[in-house]
Amino acid sequence: MDAIDQRDIEVASPESGDDDAALIPLDHDDQAIAANSPQPVIAIVHASVGSGHRAAALAIQEAFEALRGSHGIPQNVRIDVIDILDYGRIHFDGNKTAASFTGATRPIYDITWRYTLTGRLLWGGGYSWSTVMFDDFTSYIDKNRPLAVVCTHITGANAAVGARMLTDAEFPIICVPTDYEIEGWWPHLETDLFCVGTEFMAETLRPRKVPERAIKVTGIPVRQGYLAQFDRLEKKRELGLPEDKTIVLVMAGASLPQPYVRFRDAIEKTIPYLRGLEDMHFVFLPGRDDEYRAKLERIFGAMRLDNVTVMGYVTDMAGLMHASDLAILKSGGLTVTECLCAELPMILLGKSYGQEKANTTMLTSMGASMHATTPRELIITLKHLHDHPGAIKAMLINADVLRRPLAAEDIARAAMELVGKTSHRSKRFAEFYLGDKPAHTR
Repeated sequence: MDAIDQRDIEVASPESGDDDAALIPLDHDDQAIAANSPQPVIAIVHASVGSGHRAAALAIQEAFEALRGSHGIPQNVRIDVIDILDYGRIHFDGNKTAASFTGATRPIYDITWRYTLTGRLLWGGGYSWSTVMFDDFTSYIDKNRPLAVVCTHITGANAAVGARMLTDAEFPIICVPTDYEIEGWWPHLETDLFCVGTEFMAETLRPRKVPERAIKVTGIPVRQGYLAQFDRLEKKRELGLPEDKTIVLVMAGASLPQPYVRFRDAIEKTIPYLRGLEDMHFVFLPGRDDEYRAKLERIFGAMRLDNVTVMGYVTDMAGLMHASDLAILKSGGLTVTECLCAELPMILLGKSYGQEKANTTMLTSMGASMHATTPRELIITLKHLHDHPGAIKAMLINADVLRRPLAAEDIARAAMELVGKTSHRSKRFAEFYLGDKPAHTR
């Protein structure tokens, strides 16, 4: 659900000259004006519930731009990136709503995420959400008749299914979960293609009676900056970081601080022990939170720690990741995928719930990361990696099985292969159905 806010790297598209206007999502008014255009349209739908879903949508948009004029993508296609919450009958702040699940309600959220419609009783789709909440989005679909709709959030996916039923438009719906497990509210029967991160996720879909032709293991999409090749030593020099030490990123920043309260508390309890890890240099990233940045600077100044750096908001997050050797972070789906693609081993910190628990389980079971639940565990883990740096390299090797750096382009190509080849059943207000025994116990 959440990924750090420092991911928005400016990358110009082949058509955009000096700025990256082609990568900037249209706002609601711009989309209403553009809807009268005769251009063919591809819609990429996310929800502003944390920044990860939007980051994935931008990565897919970037891939479509890179492939423009090939693979069936018209040269004059308009690629709309849409926040489905902008089209809701009731407007609310998705980020603040998501943050509300990080407090005392976390165990309840965990139970609902893991068990609602993930067993034998499953959700197939329908036009209920569109009828009740998303008339404006249905109108957008009716006017534009898109070639394809790619969805990185369940709300957008269900709104797209409903709009297709209500308008009788024919276009494929491609669902792209942005974590390493699939929650129950994706519209299983009405999705033309699930693009998933791992074979484990495909095994979740098969008992839900999603046909094999509608499953493709692509990986989770990230923007091209995370795939670039960097000279690590040169990047360290550019950033003013020591070349002879293990650089450890501490990712403690986001647009909303609430999800990071426990993370920051755990990190602060480890600070007195950092002095003893003399072969490591810690780079703290408070994101846009200037107040927290000032607090860290006061703490480090008073303690006279010389193996720490505090950075403000970072625009070239990909470059910083490539210059680093290890990251300490929360297990948000997009953030951990960016680390995988940047070949950056991870320590996942804190007790995780919901989709973050699924991410933690996946990464640690493959040996691609380590997990520390408490500050004491984090200190022990850091001391182990400090004394045995080969363990860091082992995580890097193990992560190869999960690393799929070309996911965004694979998703774009797979979407275009379905254009003009889909047909759908009659309208259904809501559809539940019985599946087979779940492949994985949650």
